[in-house]
Amino acid sequence: MIKEKVISSEKLADVIVDAIQDVKGKSITKLDLRGVEHAVCDFFIICSGESNTQVDGINNSIQRKAREVLQEKPWHTEGTQNSEWILLDYVNIVVHIFYKDLREFYDLEDLWADAERTDYEDIF
Repeated sequence: MIKEKVISSEKLADVIVDAIQDVKGKSITKLDLRGVEHAVCDFFIICSGESNTQVDGINNSIQRKAREVLQEKPWHTEGTQNSEWILLDYVNIVVHIFYKDLREFYDLEDLWADAERTDYEDIF
């Protein structure tokens, strides 16, 4: 029998937030969707980059740290071609990495206003 290692959503969310802070991602918000009826996952983690290069760097930092610390890889990734909105789907956690102007346009925090919200201070 093969034992599967089960990683909690909270632990993965913490690692993802740390990875974003490592490369100075901006305006990090965690939406806890576990109490929202018909939610697609446990958490959304949303952040912004100041440039396409930083958006790419945040993506790389998250994937590297999740793999090194928890041996987790995203199930699906979208948006890496233009680095304006990169989505990383870890099944129970969906990460949205936005170029700053695009984030304001889509305003995911308002769409999921029923979720418990945690905002993190920017690291300079």
